[in-house]
Amino acid sequence: MNYKGYKDLECYIKARELRIFIAALVKKFPPQEKFLLTPQIVDCSRSATRNIAEGYGRYTFTDTRNFFIIARGSITETMEQLTTAFDENYISQNELNDGEAKCELVFKLINGYIAYLDKSKKQPVQQTNQIPNS
Repeated sequence: MNYKGYKDLECYIKARELRIFIAALVKKFPPQEKFLLTPQIVDCSRSATRNIAEGYGRYTFTDTRNFFIIARGSITETMEQLTTAFDENYISQNELNDGEAKCELVFKLINGYIAYLDKSKKQPVQQTNQIPNS
């Protein structure tokens, strides 16, 4: 299968890298976070890639844009969960900085894709005065 679609989007590629980073990072969390912080941070990082994929597959401007906005929100939630992990001394300052840098990049890339969608929607459809061949 040669279909790639959303997998070619830079925002998806970087969000996937973030998701993998988070999956490795949570392995350091203590057992008492098994049902609290760990599933929350994993889920919000996964939510970003899920919503990019689903939004891309919607094929309507409004739906696509909305799913990318939700993905962007999942990135900011991931940033907050990283801050919580740092505040609880589960991750180092360097890990927090790395995670935040990854989140910020994905956030900017998603914003760029939303701007692209907005610009594309505003483009007028070219009308031709040619009569189609009969």
